[in-house]
Amino acid sequence: MDYKVLYRKYRPDCFENIVGQNYTISMLKNAVINNKLSHAYLFTGPRGTGKTSTAKVFAKTINCENRINGEACGKCSSCLNFAHSSDIIEIDAASNNGVDDIRELINNVKIAPTFSKYKIYIIDEVHMMTQSAFNALLLTLEEPPAHAIFIMATTNVESVPITILSRCQRFNFKKIDFETIKNQLIKICDNEKIKITDEAVNEITYLSEGGLRDALSLLDQLSSENEEITLDNILANYGSISSLFIKNLIDSIEKNDAEKIIQAMNELENSSSDYKVFIKKLVNELIKKAIQIKQNLVKTSLSYENIKNLILDLNDCFNKISIHINPYSLIQVILLQYVNQKNIETNLKDSDNLSNITNDKSNSKEKSNDNNNLNINKLDETVQNNTEVLSYTEEFNEYLNELKSVRINNCFATAQKNILNTYQEKLENSKDLGNLQSLLIDAKIVAAGSDIVLFATSLASTADLINHHMEQIEEHLSTVLGVNDLKIIAVSNEEWLKNKQEYIQNLKNGVKYEVIDESGIQELKPTISDSQLEEFVEEMFADNKIEIIEGE
Repeated sequence: MDYKVLYRKYRPDCFENIVGQNYTISMLKNAVINNKLSHAYLFTGPRGTGKTSTAKVFAKTINCENRINGEACGKCSSCLNFAHSSDIIEIDAASNNGVDDIRELINNVKIAPTFSKYKIYIIDEVHMMTQSAFNALLLTLEEPPAHAIFIMATTNVESVPITILSRCQRFNFKKIDFETIKNQLIKICDNEKIKITDEAVNEITYLSEGGLRDALSLLDQLSSENEEITLDNILANYGSISSLFIKNLIDSIEKNDAEKIIQAMNELENSSSDYKVFIKKLVNELIKKAIQIKQNLVKTSLSYENIKNLILDLNDCFNKISIHINPYSLIQVILLQYVNQKNIETNLKDSDNLSNITNDKSNSKEKSNDNNNLNINKLDETVQNNTEVLSYTEEFNEYLNELKSVRINNCFATAQKNILNTYQEKLENSKDLGNLQSLLIDAKIVAAGSDIVLFATSLASTADLINHHMEQIEEHLSTVLGVNDLKIIAVSNEEWLKNKQEYIQNLKNGVKYEVIDESGIQELKPTISDSQLEEFVEEMFADNKIEIIEGE
Protein backbone atom coordinates (compact mmCIF):
# COMPACT_ATOMS: atom_id res chain seq x y z
CA MET A 1 0.00 0.00 0.00
CA ASP A 2 1.44 3.35 -1.11
CA TYR A 3 -0.57 5.30 1.43
CA LYS A 4 1.35 6.29 4.54
CA VAL A 5 -0.66 6.55 7.74
CA LEU A 6 -0.74 9.98 9.35
CA TYR A 7 1.08 9.14 12.57
CA ARG A 8 4.02 7.86 10.48
CA LYS A 9 3.85 10.69 7.96
CA TYR A 10 3.91 13.32 10.71
CA ARG A 11 6.42 11.59 12.99
CA PRO A 12 8.78 14.39 14.10
CA ASP A 13 12.27 14.43 12.63
CA CYS A 14 13.67 17.20 14.84
CA PHE A 15 13.20 18.50 18.38
CA GLU A 16 11.24 21.50 17.13
CA ASN A 17 8.46 19.26 15.78
CA ILE A 18 7.97 17.30 19.01
CA VAL A 19 4.91 18.65 20.81
CA GLY A 20 3.73 18.51 24.40
CA GLN A 21 7.08 17.64 26.05
CA ASN A 22 8.79 21.03 26.29
CA TYR A 23 10.73 20.40 29.52
CA THR A 24 12.15 17.07 28.37
CA ILE A 25 13.13 18.44 24.94
CA SER A 26 14.81 21.45 26.56
CA MET A 27 16.89 19.19 28.83
CA LEU A 28 17.97 16.91 25.97
CA LYS A 29 18.93 19.85 23.75
CA ASN A 30 21.01 21.37 26.54
CA ALA A 31 22.77 18.03 27.04
CA VAL A 32 23.71 18.03 23.35
CA ILE A 33 24.75 21.71 23.30
CA ASN A 34 26.93 21.36 26.42
CA ASN A 35 28.24 17.94 25.35
CA LYS A 36 27.07 16.38 28.62
CA LEU A 37 25.80 13.08 27.29
CA SER A 38 25.00 10.15 29.55
CA HIS A 39 25.59 6.55 28.55
CA ALA A 40 21.98 5.54 29.35
CA TYR A 41 18.58 7.24 29.16
CA LEU A 42 15.13 5.99 30.12
CA PHE A 43 12.00 7.57 28.62
CA THR A 44 8.81 6.67 30.51
CA GLY A 45 5.18 7.62 30.07
CA PRO A 46 1.82 6.73 28.47
CA ARG A 47 1.55 5.39 24.93
CA GLY A 48 1.55 7.80 22.02
CA THR A 49 3.27 10.66 23.86
CA GLY A 50 6.45 10.73 21.76
CA LYS A 51 8.94 8.52 23.62
CA THR A 52 10.21 6.53 20.62
CA SER A 53 10.07 9.53 18.29
CA THR A 54 12.11 11.59 20.77
CA ALA A 55 14.61 8.75 21.12
CA LYS A 56 15.16 8.71 17.34
CA VAL A 57 15.47 12.50 17.11
CA PHE A 58 17.90 12.49 20.05
CA ALA A 59 20.00 9.76 18.46
CA LYS A 60 20.04 11.63 15.15
CA THR A 61 21.08 14.87 16.87
CA ILE A 62 23.86 13.21 18.88
CA ASN A 63 25.57 11.91 15.74
CA CYS A 64 24.93 15.00 13.60
CA GLU A 65 28.15 16.49 12.24
CA ASN A 66 26.92 20.10 12.07
CA ARG A 67 24.50 20.67 14.94
CA ILE A 68 22.82 24.08 15.16
CA ASN A 69 21.66 25.15 18.65
CA GLY A 70 21.13 21.58 19.74
CA GLU A 71 19.24 20.58 16.55
CA ALA A 72 20.38 18.17 13.85
CA CYS A 73 21.23 19.94 10.60
CA GLY A 74 19.43 17.37 8.44
CA LYS A 75 22.01 17.80 5.66
CA CYS A 76 25.18 16.00 6.75
CA SER A 77 25.89 12.38 5.75
CA SER A 78 24.96 11.16 9.24
CA CYS A 79 21.54 12.85 9.12
CA LEU A 80 20.82 11.81 5.54
CA ASN A 81 21.71 8.16 6.22
CA PHE A 82 20.16 8.02 9.70
CA ALA A 83 17.29 5.68 8.76
CA HIS A 84 19.73 3.10 7.36
CA SER A 85 22.70 3.69 9.64
CA SER A 86 24.38 0.58 11.05
CA ASP A 87 25.34 2.68 14.08
CA ILE A 88 21.69 3.19 15.15
CA ILE A 89 20.27 -0.09 16.40
CA GLU A 90 16.55 -0.23 17.19
CA ILE A 91 15.36 -3.16 19.31
CA ASP A 92 11.80 -4.14 20.17
CA ALA A 93 12.13 -5.68 23.63
CA ALA A 94 8.72 -7.30 23.24
CA SER A 95 10.17 -9.54 20.50
CA ASN A 96 13.83 -9.66 21.55
CA ASN A 97 13.55 -9.93 25.31
CA GLY A 98 15.54 -13.04 26.10
CA VAL A 99 18.99 -13.30 27.62
CA ASP A 100 20.43 -14.63 24.33
CA ASP A 101 19.21 -11.55 22.48
CA ILE A 102 20.81 -9.25 25.04
CA ARG A 103 24.08 -11.21 25.05
CA GLU A 104 24.27 -10.77 21.28
CA LEU A 105 23.67 -7.05 21.77
CA ILE A 106 26.41 -6.86 24.42
CA ASN A 107 28.91 -8.56 22.11
CA ASN A 108 28.12 -6.02 19.37
CA VAL A 109 28.42 -3.09 21.79
CA LYS A 110 32.17 -3.68 22.01
CA ILE A 111 32.56 -3.06 18.28
CA ALA A 112 33.27 0.60 17.49
CA PRO A 113 30.77 2.55 15.34
CA THR A 114 31.31 2.33 11.59
CA PHE A 115 30.63 5.89 10.44
CA SER A 116 29.42 7.87 13.45
CA LYS A 117 30.88 9.10 16.71
CA TYR A 118 28.46 7.04 18.82
CA LYS A 119 26.80 3.67 18.50
CA ILE A 120 23.27 4.22 19.81
CA TYR A 121 20.89 1.50 20.95
CA ILE A 122 17.16 2.37 21.10
CA ILE A 123 15.32 -0.30 23.12
CA ASP A 124 11.54 0.06 22.96
CA GLU A 125 9.17 -1.48 25.56
CA VAL A 126 12.18 -2.34 27.71
CA HIS A 127 9.92 -3.53 30.56
CA MET A 128 9.13 -6.65 28.47
CA MET A 129 12.65 -8.03 29.00
CA THR A 130 13.10 -11.07 31.19
CA GLN A 131 14.91 -10.86 34.52
CA SER A 132 17.88 -12.75 33.08
CA ALA A 133 18.06 -10.31 30.17
CA PHE A 134 17.99 -7.35 32.58
CA ASN A 135 20.84 -8.90 34.55
CA ALA A 136 22.89 -9.31 31.39
CA LEU A 137 22.20 -5.71 30.32
CA LEU A 138 23.15 -4.45 33.78
CA LEU A 139 26.78 -5.54 33.30
CA THR A 140 27.08 -3.34 30.21
CA LEU A 141 25.36 -0.37 31.83
CA GLU A 142 27.81 -0.53 34.73
CA GLU A 143 30.88 -0.31 32.47
CA PRO A 144 29.76 0.82 29.00
CA PRO A 145 32.20 1.52 26.18
CA ALA A 146 32.81 5.23 25.57
CA HIS A 147 31.22 5.02 22.14
CA ALA A 148 27.90 3.42 23.27
CA ILE A 149 24.70 5.16 24.32
CA PHE A 150 21.49 3.38 25.36
CA ILE A 151 18.08 5.04 25.00
CA MET A 152 15.30 2.93 26.49
CA ALA A 153 11.54 3.56 26.40
CA THR A 154 8.72 2.03 28.43
CA THR A 155 5.04 2.47 29.23
CA ASN A 156 5.44 0.45 32.42
CA VAL A 157 8.36 1.75 34.43
CA GLU A 158 7.25 -0.21 37.52
CA SER A 159 8.41 -3.40 35.78
CA VAL A 160 11.94 -2.09 35.21
CA PRO A 161 14.35 -3.23 37.97
CA ILE A 162 15.67 -0.53 40.28
CA THR A 163 19.23 -1.58 39.38
CA ILE A 164 18.56 -0.48 35.79
CA LEU A 165 16.71 2.70 36.80
CA SER A 166 19.57 3.84 39.02
CA ARG A 167 22.00 3.75 36.09
CA CYS A 168 19.88 5.83 33.71
CA GLN A 169 18.92 9.44 33.31
CA ARG A 170 15.14 9.24 33.51
CA PHE A 171 12.74 11.51 31.63
CA ASN A 172 9.01 11.31 32.29
CA PHE A 173 6.77 11.95 29.29
CA LYS A 174 3.37 13.31 30.28
CA LYS A 175 0.05 13.04 28.50
CA ILE A 176 -0.16 15.77 25.89
CA ASP A 177 -2.64 18.47 26.89
CA PHE A 178 -5.97 18.90 25.13
CA GLU A 179 -5.22 22.19 23.35
CA THR A 180 -1.86 20.96 21.99
CA ILE A 181 -3.39 17.85 20.42
CA LYS A 182 -6.34 19.84 19.11
CA ASN A 183 -4.09 22.44 17.45
CA GLN A 184 -1.93 19.72 15.93
CA LEU A 185 -5.00 18.00 14.47
CA ILE A 186 -6.25 21.25 12.98
CA LYS A 187 -2.83 21.90 11.45
CA ILE A 188 -2.65 18.41 9.91
CA CYS A 189 -6.24 18.63 8.61
CA ASP A 190 -5.31 21.89 6.86
CA ASN A 191 -2.21 20.28 5.32
CA GLU A 192 -4.08 17.16 4.19
CA LYS A 193 -7.19 19.07 3.01
CA ILE A 194 -9.34 17.05 5.44
CA LYS A 195 -12.76 18.58 6.09
CA ILE A 196 -13.71 18.33 9.75
CA THR A 197 -16.03 20.17 12.15
CA ASP A 198 -14.83 21.80 15.37
CA GLU A 199 -16.96 19.38 17.42
CA ALA A 200 -15.31 16.41 15.69
CA VAL A 201 -11.80 17.76 16.40
CA ASN A 202 -12.71 18.14 20.07
CA GLU A 203 -14.12 14.62 20.25
CA ILE A 204 -11.07 13.01 18.61
CA THR A 205 -8.86 14.95 21.01
CA TYR A 206 -10.90 13.71 23.96
CA LEU A 207 -10.83 10.07 22.80
CA SER A 208 -7.05 10.17 22.34
CA GLU A 209 -6.62 10.53 26.12
CA GLY A 210 -3.43 12.56 25.78
CA GLY A 211 -1.82 10.41 23.06
CA LEU A 212 -1.13 12.21 19.79
CA ARG A 213 -0.53 8.93 17.96
CA ASP A 214 -4.00 7.67 18.93
CA ALA A 215 -5.52 10.97 17.81
CA LEU A 216 -3.84 10.70 14.39
CA SER A 217 -4.90 7.06 14.02
CA LEU A 218 -8.52 8.04 14.66
CA LEU A 219 -8.28 10.96 12.23
CA ASP A 220 -6.74 8.64 9.64
CA GLN A 221 -9.58 6.16 9.81
CA LEU A 222 -12.30 8.80 9.73
CA SER A 223 -10.77 10.68 6.79
CA SER A 224 -10.62 7.64 4.51
CA GLU A 225 -14.19 8.22 3.24
CA ASN A 226 -13.20 11.61 1.74
CA GLU A 227 -16.24 13.24 3.33
CA GLU A 228 -16.47 15.90 6.02
CA ILE A 229 -15.82 14.36 9.45
CA THR A 230 -18.60 15.24 11.85
CA LEU A 231 -19.33 14.51 15.48
CA ASP A 232 -22.07 12.10 14.38
CA ASN A 233 -19.50 10.02 12.45
CA ILE A 234 -17.41 9.61 15.58
CA LEU A 235 -20.33 8.89 17.88
CA ALA A 236 -21.68 6.25 15.48
CA ASN A 237 -18.39 4.44 14.87
CA TYR A 238 -16.45 4.67 18.11
CA GLY A 239 -19.03 4.31 20.86
CA SER A 240 -18.43 7.84 22.09
CA ILE A 241 -20.95 10.14 23.73
CA SER A 242 -21.52 13.81 23.01
CA SER A 243 -20.92 16.43 25.69
CA LEU A 244 -24.45 17.70 25.13
CA PHE A 245 -25.83 14.27 26.02
CA ILE A 246 -23.85 14.29 29.29
CA LYS A 247 -24.98 17.82 30.19
CA ASN A 248 -28.62 16.98 29.47
CA LEU A 249 -28.37 13.87 31.65
CA ILE A 250 -26.95 15.86 34.58
CA ASP A 251 -29.71 18.40 34.02
CA SER A 252 -32.28 15.56 34.31
CA ILE A 253 -30.70 14.48 37.62
CA GLU A 254 -30.85 18.05 38.91
CA LYS A 255 -34.51 18.35 37.88
CA ASN A 256 -35.36 15.03 39.48
CA ASP A 257 -36.62 13.74 36.11
CA ALA A 258 -36.40 9.95 36.39
CA GLU A 259 -38.25 9.42 33.11
CA LYS A 260 -35.62 11.35 31.12
CA ILE A 261 -32.79 9.50 32.88
CA ILE A 262 -34.32 6.14 31.90
CA GLN A 263 -34.89 7.40 28.36
CA ALA A 264 -31.27 8.61 28.11
CA MET A 265 -29.83 5.32 29.37
CA ASN A 266 -32.00 3.33 26.92
CA GLU A 267 -30.74 5.55 24.12
CA LEU A 268 -27.17 5.04 25.29
CA GLU A 269 -27.46 1.25 25.37
CA ASN A 270 -29.24 0.99 22.01
CA SER A 271 -26.50 3.07 20.38
CA SER A 272 -23.88 0.50 21.52
CA SER A 273 -21.88 3.32 23.09
CA ASP A 274 -18.90 2.39 25.23
CA TYR A 275 -20.10 2.58 28.84
CA LYS A 276 -16.52 3.19 30.04
CA VAL A 277 -16.22 6.30 27.87
CA PHE A 278 -19.63 7.38 29.16
CA ILE A 279 -18.64 7.00 32.83
CA LYS A 280 -15.39 8.90 32.26
CA LYS A 281 -17.17 11.79 30.57
CA LEU A 282 -19.94 11.88 33.17
CA VAL A 283 -17.43 11.88 36.04
CA ASN A 284 -15.38 14.64 34.38
CA GLU A 285 -18.48 16.82 34.01
CA LEU A 286 -19.56 16.13 37.59
CA ILE A 287 -16.11 17.10 38.87
CA LYS A 288 -16.38 20.42 37.01
CA LYS A 289 -19.79 21.04 38.57
CA ALA A 290 -18.53 20.15 42.06
CA ILE A 291 -15.69 22.68 41.71
CA GLN A 292 -18.14 25.33 40.49
CA ILE A 293 -20.37 24.68 43.51
CA LYS A 294 -17.44 25.10 45.89
CA GLN A 295 -16.51 28.37 44.18
CA ASN A 296 -20.14 29.57 44.25
CA LEU A 297 -20.10 29.92 40.46
CA VAL A 298 -23.28 27.97 39.81
CA LYS A 299 -26.65 27.36 41.45
CA THR A 300 -27.86 23.78 41.43
CA SER A 301 -30.31 21.62 43.34
CA LEU A 302 -27.57 18.99 43.75
CA SER A 303 -25.38 19.35 46.82
CA TYR A 304 -21.61 19.10 46.74
CA GLU A 305 -21.83 16.02 48.98
CA ASN A 306 -24.27 14.33 46.61
CA ILE A 307 -22.07 14.98 43.58
CA LYS A 308 -19.01 13.70 45.45
CA ASN A 309 -20.78 10.48 46.46
CA LEU A 310 -22.15 9.98 42.93
CA ILE A 311 -18.63 10.32 41.51
CA LEU A 312 -17.32 7.74 43.99
CA ASP A 313 -20.18 5.36 43.17
CA LEU A 314 -19.57 5.67 39.42
CA ASN A 315 -15.85 5.12 39.92
CA ASP A 316 -16.58 1.99 41.94
CA CYS A 317 -19.01 0.86 39.24
CA PHE A 318 -16.33 1.40 36.55
CA ASN A 319 -13.86 -0.83 38.38
CA LYS A 320 -16.25 -3.62 39.34
CA ILE A 321 -18.67 -4.10 36.42
CA SER A 322 -18.99 -7.79 35.56
CA ILE A 323 -19.94 -9.29 32.22
CA HIS A 324 -22.86 -10.92 34.03
CA ILE A 325 -24.53 -7.59 34.76
CA ASN A 326 -25.76 -5.15 32.14
CA PRO A 327 -23.55 -2.09 32.79
CA TYR A 328 -26.14 0.36 31.45
CA SER A 329 -28.80 -0.96 33.85
CA LEU A 330 -26.36 -0.75 36.76
CA ILE A 331 -25.40 2.84 35.92
CA GLN A 332 -29.07 3.73 35.61
CA VAL A 333 -29.84 2.33 39.07
CA ILE A 334 -27.01 4.42 40.55
CA LEU A 335 -28.33 7.61 38.91
CA LEU A 336 -31.93 6.96 39.95
CA GLN A 337 -30.79 6.32 43.50
CA TYR A 338 -29.50 9.89 43.67
CA VAL A 339 -32.74 11.24 42.24
CA ASN A 340 -34.63 9.61 45.11
CA GLN A 341 -32.03 10.63 47.68
CA LYS A 342 -32.51 14.23 46.63
CA ASN A 343 -36.27 13.91 47.12
CA ILE A 344 -35.79 12.61 50.64
CA GLU A 345 -33.26 15.32 51.54
CA THR A 346 -35.54 18.04 50.14
CA ASN A 347 -38.52 16.74 52.10
CA LEU A 348 -36.51 16.57 55.34
CA LYS A 349 -35.18 20.09 54.77
CA ASP A 350 -38.70 21.41 54.22
CA SER A 351 -39.94 19.78 57.43
CA ASP A 352 -37.08 21.40 59.38
CA ASN A 353 -37.68 24.89 57.98
CA LEU A 354 -41.47 25.03 58.44
CA SER A 355 -42.12 25.43 62.15
CA ASN A 356 -45.91 25.53 61.77
CA ILE A 357 -46.12 22.17 60.02
CA THR A 358 -49.01 19.97 61.26
CA ASN A 359 -48.70 16.42 62.42
CA ASP A 360 -50.84 15.31 59.47
CA LYS A 361 -48.46 16.88 56.95
CA SER A 362 -45.49 15.43 58.79
CA ASN A 363 -47.07 12.00 58.66
CA SER A 364 -47.82 12.55 54.96
CA LYS A 365 -44.19 13.37 54.25
CA GLU A 366 -42.99 10.36 56.21
CA LYS A 367 -45.37 8.21 54.21
CA SER A 368 -44.07 9.78 50.96
CA ASN A 369 -40.47 9.05 51.98
CA ASP A 370 -41.41 5.48 52.89
CA ASN A 371 -43.02 5.11 49.48
CA ASN A 372 -39.86 6.44 47.81
CA ASN A 373 -37.77 3.86 49.66
CA LEU A 374 -40.28 1.21 48.64
CA ASN A 375 -39.91 2.25 45.00
CA ILE A 376 -36.12 1.95 45.24
CA ASN A 377 -36.60 -1.57 46.60
CA LYS A 378 -38.95 -2.37 43.71
CA LEU A 379 -36.34 -1.17 41.22
CA ASP A 380 -33.58 -3.14 42.94
CA GLU A 381 -35.79 -6.25 42.90
CA THR A 382 -36.48 -5.80 39.17
CA VAL A 383 -32.78 -5.45 38.38
CA GLN A 384 -31.88 -8.43 40.55
CA ASN A 385 -34.44 -10.64 38.80
CA ASN A 386 -33.35 -9.59 35.33
CA THR A 387 -29.59 -9.89 35.87
CA GLU A 388 -30.02 -13.65 36.12
CA VAL A 389 -30.72 -13.65 32.38
CA LEU A 390 -27.95 -12.02 30.37
CA SER A 391 -29.02 -9.52 27.76
CA TYR A 392 -28.17 -10.14 24.14
CA THR A 393 -25.28 -7.66 24.31
CA GLU A 394 -23.79 -9.39 27.34
CA GLU A 395 -24.18 -12.82 25.77
CA PHE A 396 -22.49 -11.64 22.58
CA ASN A 397 -19.59 -10.10 24.51
CA GLU A 398 -19.16 -13.33 26.46
CA TYR A 399 -19.20 -15.32 23.22
CA LEU A 400 -16.68 -12.95 21.63
CA ASN A 401 -14.28 -13.17 24.59
CA GLU A 402 -14.37 -16.98 24.46
CA LEU A 403 -13.88 -16.98 20.69
CA LYS A 404 -10.98 -14.53 20.96
CA SER A 405 -9.19 -16.75 23.46
CA VAL A 406 -9.62 -19.85 21.29
CA ARG A 407 -8.59 -18.16 18.05
CA ILE A 408 -5.47 -16.60 19.55
CA ASN A 409 -4.51 -20.05 20.83
CA ASN A 410 -5.18 -21.66 17.43
CA CYS A 411 -3.23 -18.95 15.65
CA PHE A 412 -0.20 -19.61 17.84
CA ALA A 413 -0.65 -23.38 17.38
CA THR A 414 -0.55 -23.16 13.56
CA ALA A 415 1.52 -19.99 13.06
CA GLN A 416 4.14 -20.05 10.32
CA LYS A 417 6.49 -17.22 9.40
CA ASN A 418 6.22 -17.81 5.66
CA ILE A 419 2.41 -17.71 5.79
CA LEU A 420 2.54 -14.50 7.83
CA ASN A 421 4.84 -12.85 5.29
CA THR A 422 2.65 -13.99 2.39
CA TYR A 423 -0.57 -12.68 3.95
CA GLN A 424 1.07 -9.38 4.94
CA GLU A 425 2.34 -8.89 1.38
CA LYS A 426 -1.03 -9.76 -0.18
CA LEU A 427 -2.88 -7.36 2.12
CA GLU A 428 -0.41 -4.53 1.52
CA ASN A 429 -0.57 -4.94 -2.26
CA SER A 430 -4.30 -5.54 -2.50
CA LYS A 431 -6.35 -2.98 -4.41
CA ASP A 432 -9.60 -4.81 -3.73
CA LEU A 433 -10.22 -3.95 -0.08
CA GLY A 434 -13.14 -1.65 -0.90
CA ASN A 435 -14.94 -0.53 2.25
CA LEU A 436 -12.49 -2.50 4.38
CA GLN A 437 -9.72 -0.01 3.55
CA SER A 438 -10.81 2.45 6.26
CA LEU A 439 -11.40 -0.28 8.82
CA LEU A 440 -8.06 -2.06 8.29
CA ILE A 441 -5.85 1.00 7.65
CA ASP A 442 -4.45 0.77 11.18
CA ALA A 443 -4.65 -3.04 11.42
CA LYS A 444 -1.59 -5.21 10.94
CA ILE A 445 -1.42 -8.98 10.57
CA VAL A 446 0.88 -10.05 13.41
CA ALA A 447 0.40 -13.83 13.34
CA ALA A 448 -1.11 -16.26 10.86
CA GLY A 449 -1.74 -19.94 10.23
CA SER A 450 -3.03 -21.45 6.99
CA ASP A 451 -6.66 -20.51 7.66
CA ILE A 452 -6.49 -18.08 10.59
CA VAL A 453 -5.25 -14.49 10.88
CA LEU A 454 -4.59 -12.38 13.97
CA PHE A 455 -4.78 -8.58 13.56
CA ALA A 456 -3.39 -5.99 15.98
CA THR A 457 -4.44 -2.34 16.05
CA SER A 458 -3.30 0.70 18.00
CA LEU A 459 -6.82 1.31 19.35
CA ALA A 460 -8.92 -1.21 21.28
CA SER A 461 -12.06 0.38 19.80
CA THR A 462 -10.84 -0.46 16.27
CA ALA A 463 -10.20 -4.07 17.29
CA ASP A 464 -13.75 -4.25 18.70
CA LEU A 465 -15.13 -2.82 15.47
CA ILE A 466 -13.31 -5.48 13.41
CA ASN A 467 -14.51 -8.28 15.70
CA HIS A 468 -18.11 -7.09 15.53
CA HIS A 469 -17.95 -7.22 11.71
CA MET A 470 -15.95 -10.44 11.72
CA GLU A 471 -18.06 -12.50 9.31
CA GLN A 472 -18.24 -9.82 6.60
CA ILE A 473 -14.47 -9.22 6.83
CA GLU A 474 -13.71 -12.95 6.72
CA GLU A 475 -15.79 -13.37 3.56
CA HIS A 476 -14.01 -10.48 1.81
CA LEU A 477 -10.48 -11.37 2.97
CA SER A 478 -10.92 -15.01 1.93
CA THR A 479 -10.86 -13.75 -1.66
CA VAL A 480 -8.03 -11.26 -1.08
CA LEU A 481 -5.76 -13.83 0.64
CA GLY A 482 -6.92 -16.82 -1.42
CA VAL A 483 -8.03 -18.85 1.59
CA ASN A 484 -11.17 -20.94 1.99
CA ASP A 485 -13.07 -20.62 5.28
CA LEU A 486 -10.75 -17.92 6.66
CA LYS A 487 -11.05 -17.06 10.35
CA ILE A 488 -9.90 -13.75 11.85
CA ILE A 489 -9.66 -12.10 15.26
CA ALA A 490 -8.42 -8.65 16.25
CA VAL A 491 -6.73 -7.36 19.42
CA SER A 492 -5.19 -4.07 20.51
CA ASN A 493 -1.41 -3.70 20.37
CA GLU A 494 -1.30 -3.93 24.17
CA GLU A 495 -3.24 -7.23 24.13
CA TRP A 496 -0.96 -8.51 21.38
CA LEU A 497 2.21 -7.75 23.33
CA LYS A 498 0.77 -9.45 26.41
CA ASN A 499 -0.25 -12.58 24.49
CA LYS A 500 3.02 -12.64 22.59
CA GLN A 501 5.02 -12.45 25.78
CA GLU A 502 3.00 -15.32 27.24
CA TYR A 503 3.51 -17.33 24.04
CA ILE A 504 7.30 -16.82 24.12
CA GLN A 505 7.44 -17.76 27.79
CA ASN A 506 5.40 -20.91 27.17
CA LEU A 507 7.72 -21.97 24.35
CA LYS A 508 10.72 -21.55 26.63
CA ASN A 509 8.99 -23.66 29.27
CA GLY A 510 8.20 -26.40 26.76
CA VAL A 511 4.44 -25.74 26.69
CA LYS A 512 2.95 -26.83 23.35
CA TYR A 513 -0.05 -25.16 21.74
CA GLU A 514 -2.71 -27.44 20.29
CA VAL A 515 -5.60 -26.48 18.03
CA ILE A 516 -8.92 -26.17 19.89
CA ASP A 517 -12.16 -27.01 18.11
CA GLU A 518 -14.20 -23.80 18.15
CA SER A 519 -17.53 -25.40 17.18
CA GLY A 520 -18.50 -25.49 20.86
CA ILE A 521 -17.81 -21.76 21.12
CA GLN A 522 -19.94 -21.05 18.05
CA GLU A 523 -22.88 -22.64 19.85
CA LEU A 524 -22.61 -19.82 22.43
CA LYS A 525 -23.29 -17.18 19.77
CA PRO A 526 -26.60 -15.61 20.80
CA THR A 527 -29.53 -14.78 18.57
CA ILE A 528 -32.30 -12.40 19.40
CA SER A 529 -35.20 -10.89 17.48
CA ASP A 530 -36.22 -7.26 17.62
CA SER A 531 -39.48 -8.22 19.33
CA GLN A 532 -37.62 -10.16 22.04
CA LEU A 533 -35.28 -7.24 22.68
CA GLU A 534 -38.20 -4.82 22.86
CA GLU A 535 -40.06 -7.13 25.26
CA PHE A 536 -37.04 -7.37 27.58
CA VAL A 537 -36.52 -3.60 27.64
CA GLU A 538 -40.20 -3.01 28.37
CA GLU A 539 -40.11 -5.54 31.21
CA MET A 540 -36.93 -4.03 32.62
CA PHE A 541 -38.16 -0.44 32.57
CA ALA A 542 -41.93 -0.80 32.77
CA ASP A 543 -43.86 2.01 34.46
CA ASN A 544 -44.93 -0.25 37.31
CA LYS A 545 -41.30 -1.01 38.10
CA ILE A 546 -40.29 2.59 38.69
CA GLU A 547 -42.67 4.96 40.40
CA ILE A 548 -41.70 8.45 41.50
CA ILE A 549 -43.94 9.88 44.23
CA GLU A 550 -43.67 13.62 44.65
CA GLY A 551 -43.85 15.03 48.15
CA GLU A 552 -46.29 17.75 49.01
